[in-house]
Amino acid sequence: MLVFRQLFDAPSSTYTYLLGDGVAGEAVLIDPVYEHVRRDAALLRELGLRLVATLDTHVHADHVTGAWLLKQRLGSRILLSQAAGVHEADRLLAHGDRVAFGTRHLQVRATPGHTDGCLTYVMDDERMAFTGDALLIRGCGRTDFQQGSAGQLYRSVQQQILSLPPECLLYPAHDYRGLTVTSVAEERRYNPRLGGDASLADFEGYMTNLGLPHPKLMQIAVPANLRCGRPEGDTAPPQEPGWAPLTFSFGGVWEIQPTALAERLAAGDVQVIDVREPAEFNDAFGHIRGARLVPLAELAARSGEIARDRPVVTVCRSGARSAQAQVLLQKAGFSALANLAGGMLRWRADALPVEGAAH
Repeated sequence: MLVFRQLFDAPSSTYTYLLGDGVAGEAVLIDPVYEHVRRDAALLRELGLRLVATLDTHVHADHVTGAWLLKQRLGSRILLSQAAGVHEADRLLAHGDRVAFGTRHLQVRATPGHTDGCLTYVMDDERMAFTGDALLIRGCGRTDFQQGSAGQLYRSVQQQILSLPPECLLYPAHDYRGLTVTSVAEERRYNPRLGGDASLADFEGYMTNLGLPHPKLMQIAVPANLRCGRPEGDTAPPQEPGWAPLTFSFGGVWEIQPTALAERLAAGDVQVIDVREPAEFNDAFGHIRGARLVPLAELAARSGEIARDRPVVTVCRSGARSAQAQVLLQKAGFSALANLAGGMLRWRADALPVEGAAH
């Protein structure tokens, strides 16, 4: 079973793609973004997949890749084009190579023109292809910097991408209008730069007169991506919370397991906010000793009652309302926050002590 997810970074309008073999439990990430490493790692964990490799389609000029940081945290290998001139990569790819994950693989096609090191990754059954910036939805990558060549890009797209089966779905590295996918048939017919009867002369004339400004982060992103996203100088990777062993969920919530919370309570260095209704506080589930009852509907107005010098763990019956409570407290300026994973249901299942339980 093929697992496929399309993820998005709003500031750079970048798509990251997760492809996994659901049976073998192995996955790859295409074009990961540095700021979303936590998100991507959480998704992999929740789907039960092990990241074997990250693949960048090219050396990006508008964001920093998450490849190096994912390697540090998950042990994945870094794969890029041998023509990209990068450092820190574990495997340099050439046209015709294969990248395996479980029983599935991606075919590597060299598609230079936007940059020398542009690659397109094609699924083994040719039903999907990941085109990077070589071919966008009704557009293409620019050719006026980073070794760009309009003639080379025209040949790359026509010979390596639009030569795929008409029904093959094409997934670009970016889209600035919210579009998510196209197909070979669509781009052959409707792409205003490369489709229809557009000739090489037509394309070169079009690209010469784009007149686009250079990406704002180019002076930061390109050097960082030549190091596969490895920080340099005073730049440090995102820090994980150190006050307890927490897990970041794909839904964007930091969670603490019941046993870990019990240990922190014994040490006396956290505060528990129970956001259930008053009638639930002493129902059959009871409540955690020392917990303060602040119903979710009152939390925003009463956040000033909560100390800001100690971490806060939010609790409810199942973990759903308390996840929303964490969002509300974040908006109120709290930073050291966690949601009790599974709520009181999990706490009681782990046979941890409670007070006020009705019999």
